Amino acid sequence: MAKVNENYLKLPGSYLFSTIAKKVAAFQAEHPDREIIKMVIGDVTRPLVPAVIEAMHKAVDEMGTAEGFRGYGPEQGYDFLRNKIVEFDYKGLGIEADEIFVSDGAKSDCGNIGDIFGIDNKVAVCDPVYPVYVDTNAMAGRAGEFIEDHWSNLYYMPCTAENGFMPELPKEKVDIIYLCFPNNPTGETATRDQLKVWVDYAKANGSVILFDSAYEAFITEDDVPHSIYEVEGAKEVAIEFRSFSKTAGFTGTRCAYTVVPKALKVNGTELNALWNRRQCTKFNGVPYIIQKAAEAVYTDEGRKQIMENINYYLENAKIMREALSGAGLEVYGGKNSPYVWAKAPNGMKSWDFFEKLLNEAGVVSTPGSGFGPSGEGYIRFTAFSTRENTIKAMENVKAIL
Repeated sequence: MAKVNENYLKLPGSYLFSTIAKKVAAFQAEHPDREIIKMVIGDVTRPLVPAVIEAMHKAVDEMGTAEGFRGYGPEQGYDFLRNKIVEFDYKGLGIEADEIFVSDGAKSDCGNIGDIFGIDNKVAVCDPVYPVYVDTNAMAGRAGEFIEDHWSNLYYMPCTAENGFMPELPKEKVDIIYLCFPNNPTGETATRDQLKVWVDYAKANGSVILFDSAYEAFITEDDVPHSIYEVEGAKEVAIEFRSFSKTAGFTGTRCAYTVVPKALKVNGTELNALWNRRQCTKFNGVPYIIQKAAEAVYTDEGRKQIMENINYYLENAKIMREALSGAGLEVYGGKNSPYVWAKAPNGMKSWDFFEKLLNEAGVVSTPGSGFGPSGEGYIRFTAFSTRENTIKAMENVKAIL
């Protein structure tokens, strides 16, 4: 008799954003004439920039010729893109092209990276946290049992206003540490000195840091590193995830990459070789057309154009931050990040505030408790809406507070 992976049966309910989508769909069915402004998931609204579109068109034309047609490409990514990533994203950091693996998304890589680690590793996650880190470890069997609002075998590192939303070093030995800066969901950042503490811990304890840097393009302050490899020694302990989704609007186009340094070893085994083996077995690579589009991001025109979009979203974040704080809420993030993290008023629970915003203001947000126990009492807003809807949403929210 066939058997299912029983770890899936332990997962509570549905994925956070699926739950929100169902709630919104039910509300719209009951109130078909109400306008809804969605500021929930990190999906962009600005179109792909002209440099990217032009590169895609050229690649499509190439694929229609015998000389330019390409079938299966390298699972690790084409050299033309990997070399551009080295040149622009890791200049001076000692990262080499064969340490970069192009993929269809940082979400995929953050979930799939667990394939190369044993299930008996002790995993530490920030709290609140991007749900993918937690759920994929639960699916693999590393998380233990789900009890009320947490997993029994995960080590939670609370990130609260009291500690500046910066996780503290674990009080017990952990093997795998997920870090995300600029952070999703809080929008807060870490300095080089703060990251150095984690690199030192990982070196001292034989741990591996899984560093999600998907929002690095939104960094505006000088002392906030764009890569963990700006910290000395990080190549020996850290894997880094990057994405073109928010940087260049590729949420529907799908392209990202993961950096696995050859200097990173676990018990003498190179993780670079393991990840390469995993990708070659389970992944056929990102389409040529998409990789040519991503390459265009690194042209002078491409970089100028995507920065215009990034600055557009950062201005949205500023509008939200100022409006919400002006309405009396405690507000965090939004300066180096497209996310604004707001404390619910009057001690309200996250889902209660979510319902209030939806029912009374017609604004869809993300309940902080969906990101973990320490997210209770908070709401996350994203800056990826249009300027018009961002302003309108904030006016609606202020009117009910």
